[in-house]
Amino acid sequence: MRFPIFINHKNTLLKIGITGGIGSGKTIVCKIFEILGVPVYYADERAKWLTNHDLQLRKEIKELLGRQAYNEQGEYNRKWVAAQVFDNPDLLKMLNGLIHPRVFADTDKWFQDNQHKPYTLREAALMNAAGNNNNFDTVIVVTAPIDLRISRIKKRDPQRNEEEIRAIISRQKTEEEFLAIANYKIINDEQHLLIPQVLALHETFLKQAIS
Repeated sequence: MRFPIFINHKNTLLKIGITGGIGSGKTIVCKIFEILGVPVYYADERAKWLTNHDLQLRKEIKELLGRQAYNEQGEYNRKWVAAQVFDNPDLLKMLNGLIHPRVFADTDKWFQDNQHKPYTLREAALMNAAGNNNNFDTVIVVTAPIDLRISRIKKRDPQRNEEEIRAIISRQKTEEEFLAIANYKIINDEQHLLIPQVLALHETFLKQAIS
């Protein structure tokens, strides 16, 4: 099936956030949107890239956490850093205070590079409602039952046990809190067909972008 290519002549890019709890399946949903020609910014992946390649950010992280924040190969030591901030909310807040502004600046540049597209998606686990300290026009939330999410994470990250996974989930928004910020919902429970849900939203966003 071929999908029409739309060019944005209005120069008013529709900015859409997509979020959901760990294991909900945000990535597979985003991949379907990408097949449809929609640019997707993966905030967590870009954050990983920036912590390794942004020289000023590397310097600031070392000043905050020490040289062990990077391993002998000069790569960001995510496992060690995670252990330092796991039970230290103040330290985590300071670390996020270094990383998040870099990601937001990187996102803004990416948005500018994609102004010709009808709309874009920004995927992230941390997100507010559209217009609440962000420049999103709308927000999609991907949902899935918690037991299914745990099963997916175990398969994806076999080094994690269920206790660790539940601890991660407990630090994220609850299902109700995610749905409270949603303008649109995608159910990824392996019972509802995923592709038709994405196609329906794609058509909706294209109409919004050209109207």
